Amino acid sequence: MRDIWSEQRKLEIWLQIELLASEALCSAGLVPRKDFRQMKARAAFEVERCREIERTLNHDVIAFTTNVAENIGAPASRWLHFGLTSSDVVDTAFAVQMVQSADILLEDVQALRKVIAAKARIHQFTPMIGRSHGIHAEPTTFGLKLALMYDEFGRAQQRLESARQAVAVGKLSGAVGTSAHLSPAIETFVCRKLGLRPAPIATQVVQRDLHAEFMSALALVGASIERWATEFRHLQRTEVLEVEEFFAKGQKGSSAMPHKRNPITSERLSGLARVLRGNAIAALENVALWHERDISHSSVERIIFPDSCTLLDYMLVTLTKLVDGLIVYPENMRQNLKRSLGMWNSQTVLLALIRKGLTREQAYDLVQRNAMQTWEFKHAGREDADFLEQLQRDPEVARYFKKGELEKLCSLDFHLKEVGNRFKKVGL
Repeated sequence: MRDIWSEQRKLEIWLQIELLASEALCSAGLVPRKDFRQMKARAAFEVERCREIERTLNHDVIAFTTNVAENIGAPASRWLHFGLTSSDVVDTAFAVQMVQSADILLEDVQALRKVIAAKARIHQFTPMIGRSHGIHAEPTTFGLKLALMYDEFGRAQQRLESARQAVAVGKLSGAVGTSAHLSPAIETFVCRKLGLRPAPIATQVVQRDLHAEFMSALALVGASIERWATEFRHLQRTEVLEVEEFFAKGQKGSSAMPHKRNPITSERLSGLARVLRGNAIAALENVALWHERDISHSSVERIIFPDSCTLLDYMLVTLTKLVDGLIVYPENMRQNLKRSLGMWNSQTVLLALIRKGLTREQAYDLVQRNAMQTWEFKHAGREDADFLEQLQRDPEVARYFKKGELEKLCSLDFHLKEVGNRFKKVGL
């Protein structure tokens, strides 16, 4: 990814665009074939020479074309950059860089989903408590949690594919986009060779709402990474400890406390997601330019695009390693399930009572009363603190159920009966 955004690669693409435009002009009969052969044979640049020239000219594209012209030599060099404006080269090359970056990011997401899928299948039926507001809710499985992650990064893949398509746009339509000096056929030829489509209309630049869409997609993928980094951080808390980041031999968690094993990778990913969001805001600020063009966007883009593409590449690869090496503690999951004393069956019993003829309000009051009693018993340290037993002791509840009926309702099997179907729905 760093290579794509290097100065060397950028100038290589600039040169490719210049030569493709000259090739099209040669085919159109404007550039003599002899001159084009000389251009193609001698066209070259040196990054340091371009920088040396730029220190005097204070213009990167002119510095580049000056260096290339030095290498081509007269008379053929007169045709270099013929009819083009700087942004024709810069924005078209920028599109190539974004497309190539998107290709790497898509490979990253596909690799991540493969690892998530493998771990999800292993833990498809590993039961754990689901939480809302951080509080025990109803049972789920760790496999379902990962299936959700798999599905979310399927959307991340779609967003990156859409963003790639959005920015695969080049333009060689001149100083204000009117194609006054070059036929649109030249633009079409160059863009096709580069795997881009020509902008149907442009100013001096390709419009920056497309670039903002690309950066927003990267920030959204980063937000998904943060969402799961946050999930794993919470699950690693000492009081929970249902999963844990891999802790390598020789690794140290704290300069002061030798016992610490911290979720540092997840925390790092959460922090980097903030950088992506900040860069997306900067890209949105770049949409509004003066008239046919100003350069207020240019300095920003030189920072945020290489940084964001490289960051997201790193984040996706890092998350893949995190998930692959994640240590799962099924026994802790089972123990945590027991902490709420079976009260995760409250909705099951509520709905059963409604089916037996009670109003929702009546059923809710009965179930909540027994749940609150169970909590009180637990806090009092009573050994008989158990939601199912409390329901069975309550004659107002027990009279609605046959022997064994409540036990059947208050079971993990009842809650997990659709797990297989959920896996099928997300393609696992």
